[in-house]
Amino acid sequence: MDKQTALLLGLHCHQPVDNFHHVVDEAIEKSYKPFFEVASKYKDFKFSLHYSGWLLEYIKKSDEELFSLMRVLAQNGQIEFLTGGFYEPILASISSSDRKAQIKKLNDFIEENFNQAPKGLWLSERVWDSAIVKDLIHCGIEYVVVDDYHFIAAGFDKKNLNGYFLTEDEGEILKIFPINKHLRYTIPFENPLKVKEYLESIGDEIISAGVIFDDGEKFGIWPKTHEWVYEKKWLENFIEEILKSDIVKCMLYKEYLHISKPISLAYLPITSYMEMGEWALGAKENIELHKIENALEKDFSKDDIEKFVKGSIWKNFLVKYPEANRIQKRYTELSNNKIEDENYLESLYKAQTNDVLWHGVFGGIYLPNLRDNAYRFIIDCENIRYFEKECTEIKDINLDGYDEIKCVSKNLITIFDTKSGAQLVEFDIRDRSFNLQNGMSRYFESYHEKILNPSSSKKETQKPKNSDEDEDCISTIHEINEDIDKYKKIIRHDWHTKNSFIDHITDFEANLQSFDASNFNEYGDFANQPFELVYAKDQKVKLRRYGGIYKNSQKTDARVTKSFHTKDERIDFEISILSKTKERFYYLLEHNFHFANLKDLKITAQSLNQNSHIKVDGVNESFEILNSNILMIFDKYTKKEITIEFSKAADIFLSPLDTVSQSESGFELTNQALSLGFKFLLESPMKLTGTIEVR
Repeated sequence: MDKQTALLLGLHCHQPVDNFHHVVDEAIEKSYKPFFEVASKYKDFKFSLHYSGWLLEYIKKSDEELFSLMRVLAQNGQIEFLTGGFYEPILASISSSDRKAQIKKLNDFIEENFNQAPKGLWLSERVWDSAIVKDLIHCGIEYVVVDDYHFIAAGFDKKNLNGYFLTEDEGEILKIFPINKHLRYTIPFENPLKVKEYLESIGDEIISAGVIFDDGEKFGIWPKTHEWVYEKKWLENFIEEILKSDIVKCMLYKEYLHISKPISLAYLPITSYMEMGEWALGAKENIELHKIENALEKDFSKDDIEKFVKGSIWKNFLVKYPEANRIQKRYTELSNNKIEDENYLESLYKAQTNDVLWHGVFGGIYLPNLRDNAYRFIIDCENIRYFEKECTEIKDINLDGYDEIKCVSKNLITIFDTKSGAQLVEFDIRDRSFNLQNGMSRYFESYHEKILNPSSSKKETQKPKNSDEDEDCISTIHEINEDIDKYKKIIRHDWHTKNSFIDHITDFEANLQSFDASNFNEYGDFANQPFELVYAKDQKVKLRRYGGIYKNSQKTDARVTKSFHTKDERIDFEISILSKTKERFYYLLEHNFHFANLKDLKITAQSLNQNSHIKVDGVNESFEILNSNILMIFDKYTKKEITIEFSKAADIFLSPLDTVSQSESGFELTNQALSLGFKFLLESPMKLTGTIEVR
């Protein structure tokens, strides 16, 4: 028998649930539809397909032409649909019952619209955990697709992965296909002829598989790809090269299973693709990992390094980003208190979408609109769960060993965290399903080294293969160069998470600039340390910390007590500070409130010493208001006015909280919240009362 290679080409297409419609429409016009238009011209060109459920629903409603093309190709046997969680959750991050429900929902949609009963499943972000095996088999799944890196991390030889393997859990068998990394990095970026030649080179008398299942957005949405794939006809040329090959044959995954035997039994570690493991590490650990890899390159091959030097697992994002952990633990709480109500379940499943919980080349957790959507679904569930009930619950919601206190009133849901300085970590406006506390801290990321120390940081991927004169290939998103100089002056890093009711003990030098940069002098140990819960009942919470004020290596005992009362549409609060210090200090109370768009805010305040009324339309930069005890913020998006009032006047700092993150197009400056600092002269004993009202 001559050499043969089965090209198992698969496309995974997904958009975050309720993503901006113009973003989804652009993906349809530049990527999804033109791919089907080209593919429909070649009846012998077969490929497999996974579209997340929400995206399929969107296309069905908004683009009849594309949806009809999908149906025609499915009817002709040209495409095979793979299933998954309907709203694209990381299956290992949700409960068994939710896993099965989400898979069944997408199965039903595919059967109803395309007359196919899926036997294959796409794992969101290729996150493998053997704990899901039984649930997949229960849903009728016969095979899944992961990366070749999963097998390499388990000790397999990279050269012997051109087929499929078997794994099992308590005797129940699942088939696993490893995606070929070389194909993932060359399709559609490399010359079609070279891709074909590679596929022919891996052929064997026993039919080898060229396994590729990757983002459909590569075919038109990633930078420069629309022109390359369609205008310069990469896709047409690729299909024609494959169809005229005597060795390579397009095939569906289910077809390949009928004509081939498994390579061997395999047990895989909990892992995802290699880059995801690197991204899941802390920033400093990520930098160290690359240093270790560079050092090992002197004595070991790259394949050996990949096998033994690994990053972290996907769930470490829940450790790396407290904001991600809060979202995941909130929908876990809702799942554990499930209500068999159709609207509740839909909102719960939508909240479980994976995009908002991690960060790598794509924005993920740094994208405010995705976090807003997640909390909208969470709050929609809470509104059904509590309806008109008012209550106080004490529970370790985020599973960190410390209790949180949830206060539910008619119009608000507030959550205070005993571990994080007795701070407000969730502030939900119930009738708008909007969390005012849904900000994001400015974390140090490993790629910030490229901005801060460009000469010492090593580029994480190979240099672009092409030049202006070379039209044989294009760069992948991992290879795009970025002008970094403009970000040097604006990048900031926080030493504490950006919640609200953060207690700082500082000095006279604390000003607008140091508040914005989060580098003012800190003398207390209250901003990021635990408080003890004194009581919580009837939406009233009292918390206390016996800490200290530190200066010149000397500690002076200090106590901060905070009381909150969530009622109707307001939070009443009282903060008392007791210390025997004779030094002159200032108390800086920090809030960080998230808004959809700072440019839509209208801010008013009364400056008492100047006897002037201050009005600001839209926040574009940091500013301060001196000697005022009341601040009003009208938000056009929620149509709510937030009024913050104190029993005494303060100097108020207002500063946009902006992050520098990485996306498929390069670096991005994104607003996450509006930071508010209220600076008071610290007197002991000090008693500060006030309200935050949302009207």
